[in-house]
Amino acid sequence: MQTLKQAAEKDVFQLFAEKVRDHKGLVSRWAVLQETRVEYFRGKDFVSFLKNHPEIKDILESSKNFEVEEIVDTLLSKNLLVRCDRVVKTVRPGKKKLSTWPAHLEIFPDQLFSKSDAFFAWTFVKRRPLWQTLLSLSWPVLTLAICLFPVYPHGCKLLILYTCAGLLLLILSLLSLRATVFGALYIVLGKRVWLFPNILAEEATLGELFRIWPNKDEEERPKWTTRLFYALVAVLVILLLRHHAPDEAARARYQKRMSNIIDEVIEWSPSLALSGMMEKQPPVVNATEPNDFTDSGQTESEKVPPAGDEGGETVSEQHDDEEIENIEDSGDQHQHQDPV
Repeated sequence: MQTLKQAAEKDVFQLFAEKVRDHKGLVSRWAVLQETRVEYFRGKDFVSFLKNHPEIKDILESSKNFEVEEIVDTLLSKNLLVRCDRVVKTVRPGKKKLSTWPAHLEIFPDQLFSKSDAFFAWTFVKRRPLWQTLLSLSWPVLTLAICLFPVYPHGCKLLILYTCAGLLLLILSLLSLRATVFGALYIVLGKRVWLFPNILAEEATLGELFRIWPNKDEEERPKWTTRLFYALVAVLVILLLRHHAPDEAARARYQKRMSNIIDEVIEWSPSLALSGMMEKQPPVVNATEPNDFTDSGQTESEKVPPAGDEGGETVSEQHDDEEIENIEDSGDQHQHQDPV
């Protein structure tokens, strides 16, 4: 009975850990712990989470009256959590304080709960939702669909082409806007402002990915000499790009070349490819059939005059004409030699 009771309690805390990890109210980040990516949270955020969502403790049943310290210590003892500490413990040059969410962690010696600058990483594998499983199964279908793009109808090709071109233009425009705003505010005001700060993050939720306003700048304000240097570099780059920009003729040639490539891909179809292959295929000659000889012992190739011969003469007739011309030339020479 005691063993069954312990197993039931273990299952309860396992369910509690999974429920808390899947809840969006607990702020968490990803970091590297001993060459492994882990999801972790801060101790003070866990206290605030249980204070704002006390109903989640009902999963613990008989242990729902535990304090926060007791719950975390139980999770640590059951190896559902591990306490970590930041690897870099000194303030880096140019910053005022340590990073709020460090990217590299190490295991803390004392595995006990603490709210002051303590981090806790989940040790169990998170259950994959159904939509992620279906999405992973759709990747082979998407790959096959990409490979079959040349055989799509013309209308589908145009739709895919304009959709991809629009998305690419949107991404490039967004990145250019971020860089322009950052450079202008950095040079003019000395502020480091990145719009869409998580747009290039490796691990981020959809809400964090499309968050527009950046975090508060925690670094020191750059010196005016540094800002002036970057301003001169930006002006120099703009002048170089303007000087080496292609002219209208070069742009027209490049546009025509790209248009030809795109048109070739869009207009290609299996029927046109097969018809072109049939036209290029040489005629098949049956080598087992005997050659047809005429009564004079000449083949058809000897009788038919070549295509470039306008007179339609055969090789033997040309040879006879050359002999007659040689005889007439020799006769003329003898007449000129005789005295008058």
